[in-house]
Amino acid sequence: MIEPMKKVSVVLLNKEKEEALKALRKIGLVHLEKLDGSSEKLTAFKEYTNNAMLSESILGEIKLPKTKKGNEATLSDQEVVNLCAEVVEKSDRKKGLLEEISADTTELDRFSSWGQVTIEDFTYLAEKGIQLKMYEVPAEKYSQIDESVKTILVNNDSKAVRFMVINGGEGRPANLLPEAFEVPFPRMSTKLLEEEILKDKKEIAEIEAFYTEKAPYVTAISKFQKKLVADIEFENVNAGMGCEKNGNENDLAWLSGYVPAANLEEFKKYCADNSWALAYADPEDDDVEVPTKLKNNKFVSLIYPLTDFLGTVPGYHEFDISGWFLLFFTIFFAMIFGDGGYGLLVTAFVVIMMLKTKAAKKPVPALFGLILLVALATVIWGTVTCTWFGIPVEKLPNWLTKLSIPWISSAYEDKLWNVPWIADTSIGLTKSQNLQIFCFALALLQLSVAHIKAAARNIREGNGVKSLGDIGSLMQLIGMFWVVLAMVVNGQVFPMLGSIGPVPVGKIEVAMIAVGFALSFIFANYEGSVGKSILESCKNIISVLLGVVNVFSDIVSYIRLWAVGLAGAAISETVNTLAGPMLGHAILFIAAIALLVFGHGLNMILNLLSVIVHGVRLNTLEFCTHIGMSWSGVKFQPFAEK
Repeated sequence: MIEPMKKVSVVLLNKEKEEALKALRKIGLVHLEKLDGSSEKLTAFKEYTNNAMLSESILGEIKLPKTKKGNEATLSDQEVVNLCAEVVEKSDRKKGLLEEISADTTELDRFSSWGQVTIEDFTYLAEKGIQLKMYEVPAEKYSQIDESVKTILVNNDSKAVRFMVINGGEGRPANLLPEAFEVPFPRMSTKLLEEEILKDKKEIAEIEAFYTEKAPYVTAISKFQKKLVADIEFENVNAGMGCEKNGNENDLAWLSGYVPAANLEEFKKYCADNSWALAYADPEDDDVEVPTKLKNNKFVSLIYPLTDFLGTVPGYHEFDISGWFLLFFTIFFAMIFGDGGYGLLVTAFVVIMMLKTKAAKKPVPALFGLILLVALATVIWGTVTCTWFGIPVEKLPNWLTKLSIPWISSAYEDKLWNVPWIADTSIGLTKSQNLQIFCFALALLQLSVAHIKAAARNIREGNGVKSLGDIGSLMQLIGMFWVVLAMVVNGQVFPMLGSIGPVPVGKIEVAMIAVGFALSFIFANYEGSVGKSILESCKNIISVLLGVVNVFSDIVSYIRLWAVGLAGAAISETVNTLAGPMLGHAILFIAAIALLVFGHGLNMILNLLSVIVHGVRLNTLEFCTHIGMSWSGVKFQPFAEK
């Protein structure tokens, strides 16, 4: 459930605000409204943070021998600040040196075919009245240079000739071939460029040695950086909270935030003890910054590591779907992973990790509980479908086959299962079709839950008329479910417009879709006036009509659970087929084991990615679209000591 919040405002003396904020942080009950403070201290803290982040990145790349616990190098906060500033300064200097080396190297490469070029010599000759310029020309063109142009051949190769023009004047000699191009002098003599490169490299080596010397302090920098997060948060509030600036002793300061309703009495007492004025009220519907605090039992809370990883937080006025998310995600994970053998491997791994964590007397992360749950679900799914490491059914023990459910078990792949309402034994459902029906049934169940919850909420809030729109959407969903079975699974078993015995299924399905559409069209936007609701639907007639198609596509999209699981099973079988022949040869046995480990390991990774892409999507997109959730929430994060 989403815990109710109270919007609170606290007023106190401006001169006492720093002490008050420390006390407020100690109690850790208030989620403060967003503040944007500005002060010299805050600017300094942010600079320290940037320097610490860059320093940790630079020094963290240096590999050092492991130190025994408790022997880490330590520094005071001021020493860390000074060290980080020095690291950043040297980092900037190193960057400049590398740019200089690159520029000098490019310059040297430009004159690599000319040999040593000394600017001082050219200057000396120019003072004596001998002006030289450097030129290059294609090899076959040099002989065509006019005799009036005085040249000195420097060297040549198969492609170009390098020469100098004597006393050609300030500009280009008039009779010089257009193919000849002037080579600008280097910015300094090539020998000096080489010396400068060596000098820069030496300085870079000194900087690298400094990094190596200071690398043991990376842990101290990391700790300081974490401490800065709290300091920045505190100073941001201190500088950003509202206050009077009259210069009087009794000037007031104030701030606003949110406190869980269950903790309001405790907070009121705390304010009274500290002589703070307090005002509180229920959040308004248009308050967009109301934080969301979820409260569920330990089992439902297993889903929190996943939602935290995704960054999905329901809005304060939205639904808490944690329990439904966990239920369907567990089923989706099992179906996509699909293999009971994989489930056993993951179960064994996570149990070992949990035991090691407990042995180290550390709390077991909630993530381990979630992994254990989905792994056991995978074992169950692998059992009922008789899927174990892609091993052919005939090579599995009989008792494993008997544990499976025949209608969806791989042990009965080619069997055609008859349905009770069709006498013709040549018409039935295959295992794949049964699995497709199961996927679509999951879609019907999950999406129906969405509309039922939406309708129940409208009724609970006194807007029962609007709930008729949700009931209409539910009717469309049920009618469209039969359409999907007819069009995707088997039109003979599920006749689109036919009957099953005396029951006119086709007419019922069409009627449900038509009536459901009408109810949704009339009441989906109801806010006290049916006419306005219909008008709103007319304004969005295109999206309303497409909504019927979307119901069909949303149900069909659940077939991905079967398709992705089928792909994973195919990969398992392929890996086994490739490795099988090698297992019979002693020399190739190790290679076969390596292939099996690599192939099945890669398949497990691909399955995990598929779970994130497909299993999460069905919960956060299809389901949440039907329930009307946008995940617009802000997680409850009280102003508290870290």
